[in-house]
Amino acid sequence: MAIVLLVMFMAAAFAPLLFRYIGRNAFFFLAFFPLAGFFYTLYLGTLVTPERDYIERFRWVADLQMDIVLRTDVLSWVMSLLVTGVGFLVMIYCARYFSPSEQGLGRFGAVLMAFAGMMYGLVVADNIYMLFLFWEGTTIFSYLLIGHANARQQSRRAALQALIVTTSGGLAMLVGLVMLHVLTGTASLAAMVNRAPAMELGQPVVITAIVLVLVGAVSKSALVPFHFWLPGAMAAPTPVSAYLHAAAMVKAGIYLVLRMAPGFAETPGWVPLCVLLGVLTMLVGGWRALRQTDLKLVLAFGTVSQLGFLTLISAFGTRNTALAALALLLAHGLFKATLFLVVGVIDHRTGTRDLRKLSGLGRQAPVLTAVGVIAALSMAGLPPLFGFVAKEAVYSSLLELGTVWGTVAVVGVFLGSVLTVAYSLRFIWGAFARKDEVKECRYVAEHFDFLLAPTVLALLTVAAGFAAPGIDRLLAGHADPLPGTGYDYHLALWHGLEPALFLSAANIAIGVLLFLGRARVEAAQARVPAWIDLHAFYRTSMGWLEKTASRVTAKTQRGSLPFYQGVILAVLVVALVASLVMLEHWPAELLLFERPAELLLLVLVGAACIAAAWANKRFMAVVVVGVVGYGMVVFFAMQGAPDLALTQVLVETITLVVFVLVLRRLPARIGEAPGRIKRWLRAALGAVVGTITVVTALVMLGARQAEPISNEHPRMAYEGGHGMNVVNVILVDIRAWDTFGELAVIVVAATGVASLIFITNRTARLQRLDGVRPEGFAARHRLIGDTFGKGHRPPVAVLPAETDTAGGPEKTLEQLRAEEADRERRSSRSAWLVAGRTLAPQNRSIILEVIVRLLFHSVIVFSLFLLFSGHNSPGGGFAAGLVAGLALILRYLAGGRFELAEAAPIDAGRALGLGLAIVVGMAAAGFFFDGAVLSSTWFSWDIPLLGHVEFVTTTLFDVGVYLIVVGLMLDVLRSLGAEVDRQQEEDHERAQAENVLGEREMASRLAARDAAHGSRGPKGGNRL
Repeated sequence: MAIVLLVMFMAAAFAPLLFRYIGRNAFFFLAFFPLAGFFYTLYLGTLVTPERDYIERFRWVADLQMDIVLRTDVLSWVMSLLVTGVGFLVMIYCARYFSPSEQGLGRFGAVLMAFAGMMYGLVVADNIYMLFLFWEGTTIFSYLLIGHANARQQSRRAALQALIVTTSGGLAMLVGLVMLHVLTGTASLAAMVNRAPAMELGQPVVITAIVLVLVGAVSKSALVPFHFWLPGAMAAPTPVSAYLHAAAMVKAGIYLVLRMAPGFAETPGWVPLCVLLGVLTMLVGGWRALRQTDLKLVLAFGTVSQLGFLTLISAFGTRNTALAALALLLAHGLFKATLFLVVGVIDHRTGTRDLRKLSGLGRQAPVLTAVGVIAALSMAGLPPLFGFVAKEAVYSSLLELGTVWGTVAVVGVFLGSVLTVAYSLRFIWGAFARKDEVKECRYVAEHFDFLLAPTVLALLTVAAGFAAPGIDRLLAGHADPLPGTGYDYHLALWHGLEPALFLSAANIAIGVLLFLGRARVEAAQARVPAWIDLHAFYRTSMGWLEKTASRVTAKTQRGSLPFYQGVILAVLVVALVASLVMLEHWPAELLLFERPAELLLLVLVGAACIAAAWANKRFMAVVVVGVVGYGMVVFFAMQGAPDLALTQVLVETITLVVFVLVLRRLPARIGEAPGRIKRWLRAALGAVVGTITVVTALVMLGARQAEPISNEHPRMAYEGGHGMNVVNVILVDIRAWDTFGELAVIVVAATGVASLIFITNRTARLQRLDGVRPEGFAARHRLIGDTFGKGHRPPVAVLPAETDTAGGPEKTLEQLRAEEADRERRSSRSAWLVAGRTLAPQNRSIILEVIVRLLFHSVIVFSLFLLFSGHNSPGGGFAAGLVAGLALILRYLAGGRFELAEAAPIDAGRALGLGLAIVVGMAAAGFFFDGAVLSSTWFSWDIPLLGHVEFVTTTLFDVGVYLIVVGLMLDVLRSLGAEVDRQQEEDHERAQAENVLGEREMASRLAARDAAHGSRGPKGGNRL
């Protein structure tokens, strides 16, 4: 099972590359992977018995019971066959459904394959948290599939609607599953169901948990009141509708009900809620299907009706109802996927799905008609098709229950089946019949491979009807262990004259009459008002939510940083005061300080804090805040924490530089608060926050009663992590999960900073000097040519700032280009110092540049030393990355953006990606070391001259940390530094060009005026 998941996700990752080279035929290649999963699932069926499940277990976070457990029993086996089998056929179908020129096929194929993997993982996951991850994964990928045609507003709205509804239900389900985890003491879904009978199912907390789980199932399977999202999702391409809404996604809720019913069906409210929602959904879906003129919407509302049918029969948890539910689940997947694919062919070959415009298709496309009629009749429950077998099983299993809710279900199923027959006939008539009042449509003959998928599914529908006894033996493995009523039902095409047969015959007859009187039915439906329109309610709710969010945002997000800080600090004060008030036992002694030197440090840091608050210039405030940070460095060193001191001094230095880079775009002075009251209010709030924080810290230090777990860290670091630097071992081993999350945040932050600064696009690398001049110089002058107008160029080029033209003739653009190229050739001979060709003399320090150039490589080597020695000495990947970043900062400060490009001719994004890939790879490699994620191992050798050498695999994790930090620093420098420099240069050059043009225009006007005045004056005279 794990190999199937891995292969599907890997195929999804490489899908865009395949589509780039072989186009839509890549679907044939992708179809191989679900086909392989189908055959592997068939093989697993030989290992599964009613008494034994096939289980694959991988350690993940064992202490939280979050191991990866994949389980295949009969229920998940049937669902897996449906997911992989129909997925294979849909992939084949896609290869001819989409045109070769379709945009975004690579993304679509990748998302469809990833969705198949998510759905497969959902039905085999046994751990409830893994189940939830796959559950939400199907939601996200279905959102992308429904919104494939993202240029259409309808597709975007339908995708967002499906995402909101199913995600909200999924979150409710998660809360319910967590509650059941606490109540049952296990995160295993199978163990949870087995332990349910021993619980008091009537407890309010159990009922609440079950209702929350059902909310997730109901929203996913589009039952009332959440049914409106599924017809809207028909905006998706037809293969998506066939797969997600017939064989995969909407079946997730049915699967969950089937999975949990054996244990929780006795919970008060379970059966009534499922039966009432199922009956109501079946009737609403069938009623709405009779009003549709779009064939796809007829099937969509029919799917809603069938999902209600499936839910009510899945809820009882008895032997016969479970068997009937599995049979109906399989039958629905076969005939509904067939019908959607048939509609896709019709739409593709005629250009319409409107049944009012289709006529004569049955005569023109006999094979397509036969396939569609077979699937529709199976949906209506006519013999000898498998849909008839499944409906017979439902009637029989409900009749033998002999309960009130069983009777309600029988009545609901009968009425819903009448509607099913009617809309099934409406589909056949609308798609294939010849209508006298409609001109016969033109049908373009289809290729055989386009009809392959629906034909295979239709043949399976027929074959399954005759093979019902064999299918019964396969499905009985799920049903037999469940409680029964003394009569074991078996699937068969013929059971003799029994009540179920008469009920089937009656609803078929009434359904036919309902179809024949369709004109009167449509007129009656038109007169019935829509008392409750849940889709309109959704739209109204979303509109109200948007208005409320706008008002709240307008009130709170007012663009005032002091306001934001004031709100945050006020909430902090309230929370801390409430905690202190509720504290029952205050410490008897308060530790104020350990040595007198700490008092001196306190005075220094306090003075710096006051100076920062009173500073009226930004640079002054940054400097004194830096003093506070360096004071903390001294404090860490006094406390015997060299790692923290080293990291703090590096962070403080780099932060100071980044602040200075940002301050270049901000006013020099800090804005004053309008009014004395606001200034005093801010001062009071700051004093209260400081006081409360100090009191809380003192209480926390003195309130400890138990032995701190950190006392064990040195032993754990040495014995388990094989390192003597406790801080580094904590980061990369003991608490590696925290580090993993923090690294993800760093990558996101780096990307966010770059995205805010780069105006047009985020170029791969920094501009190097040899790639800018003389071309960049020429581009500078083309700016002026563009301002004169297309096809014209200025007679005189703008000279660089350093060019002295006093007293000399104006030079043409060609002359300047030649001189620039000559300067480039001369300066390229001595390219060791770049700033001489890029910085103005007044902005250049040769001494600083030479010193930085001499020290740069030594600093980089020192960073590598810190990286590889950090496991046993002060250092580590984070501190080493900061040292390397500091070296890059020095190069930038000494020589500007071109110097930075020479120092780091690499892509920051690739450094971040490579580092994150190494971290993820080392986390996954833990499975091979100790069978759990983020586990580590170590190797030791006795090497001549070097002696005993040890290598711990967490060092590679630290290498990933190093690359991420270096990538972050490079991204910050190239965005806040180099990109801002480039933008300022462009602004300056544009201003120069505008000045020159202004001077030329003024000179032209003066010349024109002189000429005009001269022509009107006396002969030989000058009026000026």
